[in-house]
Formats: sequence, C-alpha cells, structure tokens
Amino acid sequence: MKEQTKVLMFGWEFPPFNTGGLGTACYGLTKSLSEKGVSIKLVLPRPLPIQVDFLKCVSTDFEVNIVNSILQPYMANKEYSEVLSSQENPLFYGGSLIEEVLRYATKARGIAEKEEFDVIHAHDWLTFLAGIEAKKISNKPLIAHVHATEFDRTGGNGINQYVYNIEKRGLEEADLIIAVSNFTKNKIVEHYGIDPDKIRVVHNGVEFSLYGATDIHPLNEYNKIVLFLGRITLQKGPDYFLYIAKRVLQYYPNVIFIIAGTGDMEKFIINKSIELGISNRVLFAGFVRAEELEKVYKMADAYVMPSVSEPFGITPLEAITNGTPAIISKQSGVSEVLNHCLKSDFWDIEDMSDKIISILEYDELADSLKENGYQEVKKINWGESAKKCIAVYDEILK
Repeated sequence: MKEQTKVLMFGWEFPPFNTGGLGTACYGLTKSLSEKGVSIKLVLPRPLPIQVDFLKCVSTDFEVNIVNSILQPYMANKEYSEVLSSQENPLFYGGSLIEEVLRYATKARGIAEKEEFDVIHAHDWLTFLAGIEAKKISNKPLIAHVHATEFDRTGGNGINQYVYNIEKRGLEEADLIIAVSNFTKNKIVEHYGIDPDKIRVVHNGVEFSLYGATDIHPLNEYNKIVLFLGRITLQKGPDYFLYIAKRVLQYYPNVIFIIAGTGDMEKFIINKSIELGISNRVLFAGFVRAEELEKVYKMADAYVMPSVSEPFGITPLEAITNGTPAIISKQSGVSEVLNHCLKSDFWDIEDMSDKIISILEYDELADSLKENGYQEVKKINWGESAKKCIAVYDEILK
C-alpha cells in the first residue's frame, strides 16, 4: 500500500447508532484501518452525534461526513413508509426508499467532487449507487463490500427486484468486490453472475474482550439461560429458536430463553411463543446497546445463532469473547473460521436442541468450548481483516 492511502467510504450506520452487524463491522474495520495508517472519509446518510474517541490517539485523518436522511439498514419499503409517516419534520426529498437511495447517490457525487481520495469503498446496496456516482466523477476505483445480499435478507422468497437490480449494478461496476465469507462469495457468483476472480474474501473480526468483567445476573441462580441476539427477521431464524426452545424445555424445564433484538417478525414471534405454550420461559429483551451487551452475553449459559442465511455472523464471536459457548448454523460465514463451537443445520431442530442440552448438562463440554473458543477468537480480529482490506487497496491501485 502506498503511503497514506486515502479512502472515501460510504456506509449507513455507526455505533452506537446501529441496528445490526453492519455498524459493528464498520466500527471495527475503520478503527483497525486507521491504526494501520489508512486515511478514511466516512460518509453516512443522516446526522448522528458519533463519538470516535479511539481515533484521537491513532489518527486525525478519519473524518465523518453526513447526508441528511432517514435511511436505516435492512429497511424495506413498507418500513420506510412507516418511519416517514411518523416524522413531524422528516429529513427527506424522496417518497420511497429507492428515491432516498438515489438522493444519497446524488449527494455522494457532490462530496466526491470536493474530496481528495485514492479509492472508493462502499458497504452494501444502499451505498452502491453512491459509490458508482463517486467513481464517475472522480475516475477512482470502486470496491463494493458485500455484508449481505437480498437473497440472505429474504431467504430467496419475494426478493425486491429494485434492490436486486441495484446490487447487481453495483457488483458489475465495481472494480473489485469484498465478500465477508466464501458463503457470500458463492451467492454473488450464483445469483448475480459475477466472475469469482473479481471477488476477494475478507472475513469479519471481533473486538476482543469488548467490555470487561461483570457480575452474574440473579436469573442465573435458579435457571439456565440460552440467548438469541440479533434482528428478529426471517434471515436470523427466530422462529427456529422457539421450536428449539420448545423441545429443550421438554427435557430441561429450568431454562429461560432470551430473545434480544427487534425486527419485523417480533409480533409474530411473541404470538408464536404463546401458541407453543412457552411464553413464560421466553424473555424479550429488545435491542441491546453496547453497554449492556456484556451483561447479556455473560449471563447466558449458551448462545444460539440459528440463522437461515448468515453472510458472516459476528455475534457468536462476541459471545465467546465473553465466555459463553456458541451453537451456530452451518449456513453462515462465521462457520468457516470458527471451529471451537457446535454447528447444526438451521432446520435441524432436534440436533440443535440436543447440542444445547449437552452444553447445559455437561460442564466439561461447556468449559472446553469456552476455553478453546476464547483462544481461537483471539486470532479472528479486525486487525487481520484490515490487513486483507489493505491488500485489496494495494491490488486495485497498482
């Protein structure tokens, strides 16, 4: 990488104002890139009082530029309309999510005219058009970073054609593509017809020992706790989590199942827990912010990620850094790098519930997963991800 590579980066969320893993990934990656001497101008779609104190002691070259917008990641057109109607003074010009994406792209063009940079780095479909516009005006190379596809978000059922078209155009016009896993790379090749030689895999990492020690929660005194933490959407498999919970409770009644997160399936999942007769053993915690994550992870005896289609999956790594053994879906990118955990197909309720029961029953198994997983996750860090991203910058700038 040439000295002080300058990156114009397009994203849409940044902690603590994030609704999912993309914000976590953006934080971890930009922090490590900054530490390695990369200068980043991050463009976000709405004004946020972001604190990036870590950069004060690493680099002053990381800047944040804001475009007013109500865009949120993972947002469908229906959700956008609901948010829009609830705004007394909405910050928008467009009347739909697609129009908002187009407006963001137009604003990005203006920013690219003013800024000095070597490469454009755009995260997921909401920013791909912005990246394309920046490339047009600057003639600088574009990297499309894919954290999830429309086929992940919808499970391949009822995909939004407009979103798919934007994704496909972004992938075609990008000079190189970063996929967060081979799982995602294969989807890009299969569903978008992209040459695999154009795709570089850069696995996500985790902020190791994120939050430090905490006290044991009172719920642990009389109960075992199994945790689901993520968006309550089809992609994440919260319905499978309930079916798993139902079966575990038949064998191990003193278990509380915590569902931490929000999403479009939340009401359905609440009603499903009642229908299954387990609502008294299911606790809905809502969206958990960073300062509470440690407590939630540490109070759990097992963490479960039953995702139907998970491009990567940072949460199992976070759980393990907090000493909680993880059970993950084989249909995930993180399964490519994480070995000291238990793995099941998302649909195999019997196998996944058996694995949960084994962790709850056998301390030796739980302790082994904790200790070995903890050592393994040390190597799955954002520093390694940043090195690979820099290698992609070097390649594209040759």
